[in-house]
Amino acid sequence: MTQPRTSRRSLLTAALAAPAAVVAGPVLTATPAAAADPVDGCQTVVDWTPVAVDAAVTNEPGAPVEARVIRLAGTEFLQLRGTVTCSFTADGRLGTLPDTIRPPKLTRGVCPRNNSLGINAIRIEANTAGAVNVYGPQATNKVTWIQLDNFSSVLR
Repeated sequence: MTQPRTSRRSLLTAALAAPAAVVAGPVLTATPAAAADPVDGCQTVVDWTPVAVDAAVTNEPGAPVEARVIRLAGTEFLQLRGTVTCSFTADGRLGTLPDTIRPPKLTRGVCPRNNSLGINAIRIEANTAGAVNVYGPQATNKVTWIQLDNFSSVLR
């Protein structure tokens, strides 16, 4: 007498159906997003505010450097956006954050830059005085533009 065999397909179908059945109940009875506590969601603490760029840096038209602070699930983040053209051949100052935004500690991130010799990212730091600095350019590897849209760093 042959033993009945369960196909792999039926086992996979059962494995996928079980979690869906367990999750469906809580989803149907969940509180709507509009009723959620804003402290647990995303809040804008300081809206987009222009960053004063250094004399050696030029804002791209239509994409000036701006900063904001958001709170996401109780954690505050400094975010930057915008694009600059520059001629950095050594570490230097990109600009200064507005007075309404002063990090309580040194915060850093990595941003895209012109690809030169296979290097296409640069370290950006904002310190407690509000200075936004770039680290990594070299005389043999000049930075000609920096795009800040993906900068997001924990403040507190």
